Amino acid sequence: MAQEIERKFLVKDDSYKALAYHASRIAQGYICSMRGRTVRVRIRDEKGYLTIKGPADAAGLGRYEWEKEIPLEEARELMKLCEPGMIDKTRYLVQAGKHVFEVDEFYGENEGLTIAEVELAAKDEVYEKPDFVGEEVTGDVRYYNSFLMKKPYRSW
Repeated sequence: MAQEIERKFLVKDDSYKALAYHASRIAQGYICSMRGRTVRVRIRDEKGYLTIKGPADAAGLGRYEWEKEIPLEEARELMKLCEPGMIDKTRYLVQAGKHVFEVDEFYGENEGLTIAEVELAAKDEVYEKPDFVGEEVTGDVRYYNSFLMKKPYRSW
């Protein structure tokens, strides 16, 4: 089983944009968004992806994740099966030491929210935090994309 270990943070300012070495526009929806089991369809830079995620551990740091690239047309068709509410964001990639932070700037009903995530090989792995990284929100379900789809940031 593939295990995803990540830490999630709020972002304090937009200095990440000048540091980013790549940016991608992402649209995603959920065929299933039950807590502990999600099936996501994503279109990123004209490529399609299907992702299945399992429940997070007690700390919210790790969970099962399976992802496969699928043909773009199939992703567009699967989007039609998704639950109401879509996630629209730009993802910026920022190198920090030996890690890459993925910084998501949200649009639409989640406008005003920017989150940075870093994937780790182990739960206790040491990493450098860039200056734009603020409060840690790892494990706070309100910041999961599947939750933001149902209860957008602007409605909090």
